[in-house]
Amino acid sequence: MSQEEPHHSTFPGAAEEVRDFYDRYPYPRPIDSLEKYRRLWQERPRRRADYHLFWPARSYREDHSILIAGCGTSQAAKHALRWPAAQVTGIDFSATSVRCTEELKRKYDLSNLKIHQLPIERVSELGTTFDQIVCTGVLHHLADPDAGLKALRGVLKPDGAMHLMVYAPYGRTGIYMLQEFCRRLGIQATDEGIRDLIAALGSLPPGHPLEPLLRESPDFGHEAALADALLHPQDRAYSVPQLFDFIKRGGLTFGRWVKQAPYTPHCGVIAKIPQASRMSQLPLEEQYAAVELFRGTMVRHSAIVYRNDFPGEPQWVGFSGDAWLGYVPIRMSDTLWVQERLPGGAAAVLINQTHTDRDLFMPIDSSEKCLFDAIDGNRSIGDIVERPLPSSQRKSQLDLARSFFERLWWYDQVVFHVSLQPRGNISPAEGDR
Repeated sequence: MSQEEPHHSTFPGAAEEVRDFYDRYPYPRPIDSLEKYRRLWQERPRRRADYHLFWPARSYREDHSILIAGCGTSQAAKHALRWPAAQVTGIDFSATSVRCTEELKRKYDLSNLKIHQLPIERVSELGTTFDQIVCTGVLHHLADPDAGLKALRGVLKPDGAMHLMVYAPYGRTGIYMLQEFCRRLGIQATDEGIRDLIAALGSLPPGHPLEPLLRESPDFGHEAALADALLHPQDRAYSVPQLFDFIKRGGLTFGRWVKQAPYTPHCGVIAKIPQASRMSQLPLEEQYAAVELFRGTMVRHSAIVYRNDFPGEPQWVGFSGDAWLGYVPIRMSDTLWVQERLPGGAAAVLINQTHTDRDLFMPIDSSEKCLFDAIDGNRSIGDIVERPLPSSQRKSQLDLARSFFERLWWYDQVVFHVSLQPRGNISPAEGDR
């Protein structure tokens, strides 16, 4: 596969078929209840962590404007429930998706939601700009993804943030093999074709590259999901280097991965291989590309990106100097705290339940547990470090804190509200070691 061009597969007449495809097989599957989602996002700490994932250096607010670009059957309605004080706009070129979203809007009285049947390439016709754009699982299906991304950049406010998700190639190898199988046999996205394909997949030989996805993604048992994966008229995937090129061509700059731990040589099993230190010396983009190749199972990339002319302070986190002492850590709501069957020397293990790689768990010792217990979403790291640690702790409090909070960040256990000045009674000179 060329590093210059993303994987690209197209059925005959794809440009004309995509809209009809989603009208006949809407994806995700239409749902009629958002009660579980509503309960989940009623928690203010969860919303606050989500906000600072995108804007570490901005004060928390809930009245921002959000565009869901390619909203499908429920995504815009979910965001309107998640952010009741925000103004949410959903666009999709599928009449079926728009109708499903309108039904949810009426059912849940979502007065903060507007829906338009509109392709992404014509988003400027809305005549407004947005603080946040969410475009997940859409651009890789466009005839010209670059044009779609540039159109979205045009309606993103200068200090806005975009959540972008596209397919990744290596973990989808089995999907692309079956897409080619369907293409060679002329299998089309019809009710009969999909039923026969589901039956055939039950006889897939053991060891086929698609087998792990079939086993771990029960969604494949549903017709719309199977059609979206194997019979979509247009589909492309981006390796990490291709994604970074795509972002740059769109006039944007990479901020961070939505989930960082799978991409870094600092986390999980990759941190223990002989090549880990060599990878850590590479530029970040090269680190991410190397880890993608070693893991080999990524099926999508989810990134947070900004305009390349973003004004003011940068929206990223670093641990050089002493500014990190002013960071306010905020726990991620999906963390699972384990205190049974622990590795040697561990007082607990932290697991972000949204990670799909089972090696991405974070053991912490008793001293680190004291620091983690002190996180309340209000105090800075500098304030937390002032708390006394066990006298047996050999390393300095600051060295321990710097290392520990950086690990928490890479392992997706915290986000930070970034203050550019350290807080507490620790002087900058003392913190800058």
